[in-house]
Order: sequence, then structure tokens, then C-alpha cells
Amino acid sequence: MTERSSYNTAGANDRELGDFTMRWETLRLVPLALVIGVLSAVAALALLSLIAVITNLAYRLRFSAEFQPPTLAVLGAFTVVIPVIGGLIIGLMARYGSEQIRGHGIPEAMQTILVGGSKVKPRLTVLKPISSAIAIGTGGPFGAEGPIILTGGALGSVFAQFFKLSATERRSLLVAGAAAGMSAVFGTPIAAVVLGVELLVFEWRPRSLVLIALASAVAGAIRVGFAQAGLMDAAPLFSTNVEIAPGTMMFLGAVVIGIVGGFAAWLVTKAVYAAEDAFSRLPIHWMWWPALGGLVIGIGGLIEPTHRGVGYETIADELAGRLGVATLLSVFTVKLAIWAIGLGSGTSGGVLAPILIMGAAVGGLTAPFLPGGPLGAWALLGMAAVLAGGLRSPLTAVIFAFELTYDTHLLLPLLLASMLAYLVSVLLLKRSILTEKIARRGFHVLCEYSVDPLEALFAREVMSTDVVTVPPERSASSVYADLEKPTLARRQRLLPVLEGNRLVGAVPWNDILELAASGSLDSDETVADVMLTDLVGRLP
Repeated sequence: MTERSSYNTAGANDRELGDFTMRWETLRLVPLALVIGVLSAVAALALLSLIAVITNLAYRLRFSAEFQPPTLAVLGAFTVVIPVIGGLIIGLMARYGSEQIRGHGIPEAMQTILVGGSKVKPRLTVLKPISSAIAIGTGGPFGAEGPIILTGGALGSVFAQFFKLSATERRSLLVAGAAAGMSAVFGTPIAAVVLGVELLVFEWRPRSLVLIALASAVAGAIRVGFAQAGLMDAAPLFSTNVEIAPGTMMFLGAVVIGIVGGFAAWLVTKAVYAAEDAFSRLPIHWMWWPALGGLVIGIGGLIEPTHRGVGYETIADELAGRLGVATLLSVFTVKLAIWAIGLGSGTSGGVLAPILIMGAAVGGLTAPFLPGGPLGAWALLGMAAVLAGGLRSPLTAVIFAFELTYDTHLLLPLLLASMLAYLVSVLLLKRSILTEKIARRGFHVLCEYSVDPLEALFAREVMSTDVVTVPPERSASSVYADLEKPTLARRQRLLPVLEGNRLVGAVPWNDILELAASGSLDSDETVADVMLTDLVGRLP
């Protein structure tokens, strides 16, 4: 009876309220999201092609857009200077072009959304991919996904600014472009959408989710078209060759890898910012830091050439179980050192591909201590775990690992490993590898979202109906006498002033108390003399 009575007291307007606040006007953004998806896919292909061209020019002395990893075969030990030259060029571009090209790409997109009104300067759509292509093409151990995420986001933002859209609409299109870029690079449209929601858009609403999904889907479809034209690979990017259904022992192994992956994510994050702190103490301008980072990359490349570049071949070998323990240890330690120092130097490059490489190495190194199972499966679990812990995006890690391999057998172990790594990371680190960068620039990002209780309550559910009121002609001193009664002071701190049935003002109880404490409360003073009549913006 109580529930029915409560429902019947609801007004007709209350029953018209819906679950979402999306309006029909949002439909006008759909064509823009589709166009942004196409442009981001083209930008992704252009970036990958540019990386291939620069890599071939730098390491093979020939012009070709066919992607091949850096090599020592042509220039030998002289390749140590190639990353240094790339670092010098990037330092010049950052100083005289735009300082925003420095860094991962994703933190810059997050900061633009949070404090920049989702406005990206148009020149960044050109400078960021070029600088990233130079950094990676000259041997930088970085991923292309961070730069293309920022580039796609910049395209979305520039589009929104051209059409003079609101900040909220700009944000939706910026993230739509970012997700489309990631979808085009990796062929992971669903993971790109989830990453956009978990890391970038800072809300879960149809007004943004639909646009992000449409742009990502279009970019994924364009990628399929590129693959049919022979410009990209249509198959899954990697393969684990796992053909057995996981059992109890594999679930236990996933728990172990999840915990180890969480600690590895902590190590990876600390390494990057330790390197950044070390560079900040150097007595030279930051423009020269990428060149110094390039020198370390060049030396690391002499130790193991496969550590240069994006390293997709290394990931494929890890997931196929073709690397031994010694090689995996080299992959993790040397890759971590040159990547952390290179990224800490302020060059332009992404974090996803390197984290995938190091995470897969963690899984492979843990495998000998686990109860059997394919080596590639443990590598995939480690890859997802370190990604989940490093980026604080566990759902993205699960779906990303699945879309990279199309391996349905490992979904449940992936969920276990990713969530446990996420748990360990949250407990060990105050901020992720992405939000730490933003925090160092003076901004705080709270990555927890919940429904505001005020959005679920009606005024009638929290208001008081037994309210003490006073007439305007009543003496202020008698009101003060009533306020000295503890029950009234605790129950009501604002006294409405009614003339008949009309509200003419209000008396805050602290105003009366302050007048009494200062000795300026005259016995002839009335409520009309002390009440507030301009109530908007003045009540406590």
C-alpha cells in the first residue's frame, strides 16, 4: 500500500521522464561521425605508410611503402645515429611547431577533453602523425596507436569547431575520431569503442556512445576495404594457435598472471616517469632531450634490432610461442629500458604496442611456473593483464586481446587476468601511466563514475513541509529568542517571510545570530528590516 500510494502521488510530468537525456538534435551529428570515421581510417593508413617509408629510407636507403622492421644489414653500427637524428627533428618540431606533439597521444587527448573544451589546433592533425612517423620510422620503440588516436581526435575536434558545435558535441566527435583511428590501425572496432568510453569521453550516454560506435564501425569497414585492395592485412593481427578449451588449471594460471601483470604494470609506469624525472633535471633545453633518448634507443637497437620500431613481429612470435626464456627476458628488459627512456625524453610515440610486447613477455616468462598449457595462451593473458593494469582499462584489454586474435577459448581467463591486474594496479598506483602525465600538469582526473543521487531524487522526497515561517512585521529580537531554542536551530536554518500567503523574503538564521553577537540587534527592528528579498544566489 505504501509503494502504490507513493507512486500515485507522483505528478504527470514525473511519469514522462525517461532513462536517458538524448535529444533528436543529436541525429545531426551522425553524418559528421561517419565522415570522421572515414577520414580517421585514411589518416591511419597514411600514418602506417609514412612509418614504412621513413623506416625503409633510414635503414635500407630505399623508397618503399612496404612495411619492414628496422635492420642492421645495410648500415650496421652506423644505425645508432638514426634515432638520434629522428630525436633532433622531433625536438625542433615540438619547439617551433607545437609542444603538444610530445608524449603518448592519449594523455594529450584526455587533457584536451577535460580542460581544453575539446578544442584541438588544426595544425596538430598534421604535426602529430608526421612527428610520430619520424620517431617510429627512425627506430623508436613506440606504437602508432597513441598518435593516431590523437590525430583522429584532432580531426573530430576540428570538424566540430568548423560547424561551431558545443563543447559536449566537440567532445563526442573528438572521441569518435580517436576510436576510429584505433579501429583502423588494429582492426579492433569494439575495443576502440570501449577504450573511448573507459578512458576518454568521461561519460556513458547515448549522445556520445552512438557517435563513437558509428565512427569506429565505419573505420573498421574502411580497413576491410583497404585489406581487399591489398593495402592492409584482413586476417587477425596476431594468432595464438590455441585449440583447446581452458580448464581449471588454466584459470588458476590466469590468476597468477593477473597478479604478476599488475606488478609489471606498476614497474612499467614507474620506469617511464623515473626517466621523465631524470630528463627534467638535465641542464639543457627540453628540445634536445629526444636526441638523447634516441641515442639510448640506438644503443639498445645494436643489442637487439627487433626492439626498434612498433614490434608487431615480436608480438606475433610471442603469441605463437616461438621465443625462448632468454629472448623473452631480453624483450622485457631491453624494450622496457629503451622505451621508458625514449618516452621519458618527450618524443612522440604511443604506449599500447610496447605494453603489448612487454605484457606478452611477462606471460611467457611466467609460463614455466604455471601448470602446462600453450605458451602462446600465457603470453596473450600477460599481454592483456599488463595492458589492463597500465591503462586502467580492463574491459578494453579483454576485448582488445580477443579482437587481435579471434581466440574465443581464452575469454574467461582473459577476464580473470585483466581484472586482477586492474585490482593490483589500482591498489599500488594512485594514477595510471596516462593520468600521471595529466596530474603532473596540474590537473586531477577522477576515473570513477556513478549516478548522482540528486539525479534520482525528486524535491518532494527530500523537502520539509513542517516549516516555521515569520511575518514581516514581527520583531527581529523575538525571532532571535526563538532561534536560541536548540530544536529549532537544528531543524531549520532559513525562515521564510510570508505576507499572507505570499513569499516576500527570507531570514537566514546566521544573519540574526551575527546581529545579536555584534550588539546591533535593535528591539525596534522588524523582520522586514533584516530579511533578504533578492533571494537568487544569496541564500546559504
